[in-house]
Formats: sequence, C-alpha cells, structure tokens
Amino acid sequence: MRWQSQTLDADDGALPGLERAGFVRSVQTPDFEGITFHEVLCKSALNKVTDGGTLPFAWTINPMRGCSHACRYCFARGTHEYLDLDAGEDFDSQIVVKTNVSAVLRRELHRRSWRRETVALGTNTDPYQRAEGRYRLMPGIIGALTESGTGFSILTKGTLLRRDLPLLTQAAQQVPVRLAVSIAILDPELHRGLEAGTPSPKARLELVRALTDAGFAVNVMVAPVIPYLTDGRAHLDELLGAIAEAGAAGVIVLPMNLRGSTRAWFLDWLAEAHPALLRRYRQLYGRGTSVSPEYSAWLRGRIEPLLEKHRLNRDRQAEPQVRAAESHTPDPQLALFA
Repeated sequence: MRWQSQTLDADDGALPGLERAGFVRSVQTPDFEGITFHEVLCKSALNKVTDGGTLPFAWTINPMRGCSHACRYCFARGTHEYLDLDAGEDFDSQIVVKTNVSAVLRRELHRRSWRRETVALGTNTDPYQRAEGRYRLMPGIIGALTESGTGFSILTKGTLLRRDLPLLTQAAQQVPVRLAVSIAILDPELHRGLEAGTPSPKARLELVRALTDAGFAVNVMVAPVIPYLTDGRAHLDELLGAIAEAGAAGVIVLPMNLRGSTRAWFLDWLAEAHPALLRRYRQLYGRGTSVSPEYSAWLRGRIEPLLEKHRLNRDRQAEPQVRAAESHTPDPQLALFA
C-alpha cells in the first residue's frame, strides 16, 4: 500500500490520501475483531469546501477515513481506492485514524487568517463510528472549535455522541451548534443487511430524544430512501411517526445515490438478497448515479403528505425537504445542512 513510504513532514491536505500523511503504525485489538486501525499523523485538519457558496459551511473535518458502520450504500466508499484499498470490505475494516487531529486543528484555528467560518463534521465518514470510543478524538475537536469561537455541525449515526452531550451543551452556549442524526431504516432484517455496523434504529431514535431533551433542535436525515425496499408508504409513515415522537425538529429525505464503487458494492448485495429487483434498478438508475427525475417526483408526492401528517414540515421545513429529495448533489449528505 502507498503509505509504507510516508514521511512525517508531508502535507496532508485533510482528505486527499495517505500518500501525503505521516503513517505511524497499524493496530489490531480483540475489542474490534476484524478491524485494523492505521494511525497517521496529519499535517492539516481543516478541509476547504469548494461549492460555490451553496452550503452554509466552508470547512469540514474528517478525523478518520473508512467506516465500520459498513453501510452498503455509503457514498464515500470510493475514497478508499486512493489508498490502494478496495471500496468494499477494506472500507469497512481498514480504518485510517488521524491521531493528532485535535492538536493540528487547534493550531490551525489560532492562525490570524482564520475567520471562524462554520465547520461541518460527518459529511464524509462518521466521526462517531465505533473507533471514536477507542481514540476519543471528538472531545478535543469540540473543545478546539468552541475555544476559537467557531460554530460547527455534526451528522452521525453513532449513539456514542451521547458521551459528549455535556461538552456539546456547553459549546452551544458559546457558538452555534447544529446536530443531526441519520435514520433511514426501521426493518430489522434490512438494517442487518444494509448497515450492519450501525447502532439500531431504536437506539438512534433514543439519541434524537436525548439531544432534544438537552435543548437541541435535531434534524433527522431519512437517507437514503432505498427504491422498492424502504419507499413504501407504511414504512415511511412508521419511520416519520417514530422520528416525530422522538422530538425531531425537522426531516430531510433523499433517495439513494449510487456513485462510483458504491454502485457495484450495493448491487452485489441486491443480487444476493433481492435478485428480482436488479432489472428494475438498472432501469431506474440507467448508467447514472441518481434515480430518474420521475422517481424523485413520485417520492416527493409520497413524502409531502406524511411530513404534514407528522408535523415535520413546521417552520417552513417542507420546501427545502422537497428540493433535497430531488437533489443530484455529488455529496448527498451535504444537503442536510443546506
């Protein structure tokens, strides 16, 4: 793999790949069976977003690469190929950890040029995946952002975020803090097949309730909606009802995007678990990465009355939710904060 010849004085650039990071060691532990952690010393923590000003944040932080959540549909899988790792099992089990990210971030935030622009976490891989329990990177990141007067947002499926709720509550008294939770599947069998490494949907709903009770206006990302598997009215009705019951402030709904290596990894699972759907998927996605415009319009028509029913379009939430459902954004997770 390319990182074997790394030097510690190389420029990281936050996300371009380990060939510009400082490789330290690879670690395996019985507590994380089947997972290898590749520890690196990064030279940069902040990643500049070049979106033309369409998003409400200008920077992201990605403490890790790869994700043990093992979501079959994860759009970030292709980034592992830059490391000479595959986008399938390696993405799930070969986790790159920037062990010094908090210290580097603190240094960057103290630069005179820093303008305290909003920073987003969770736009690529989840900062609260299981490895965070071992490395505890987020408390330092939260502290550095807060002390510098920098507002931030976090999107996660990881219930480990509850550990840092006192820190986040304190931070919210000093800087803007936006928290969002991703919940797309209620069916236990589908959950095990498509996102086996994530906390259960019930546990994530309990996380929404805990954050709401702590005073946060929590958004929930119902994404991805998986065509012909999670787009049924009964499923969406039950899911949105549970989200509303948990106290969520709003919801954004996005159909599944199958870009790059994610497409093959997901379709391999589909061929094994639901072979009868393969032909319909090829028709729905064609040779592209997004569902057809007709499907987006159909989904919008299904979602709108359910959002109204469960009062999840309050505070004029409905219009951006509809736009998000039609989005062909290269990074669909970013739509949550748009």
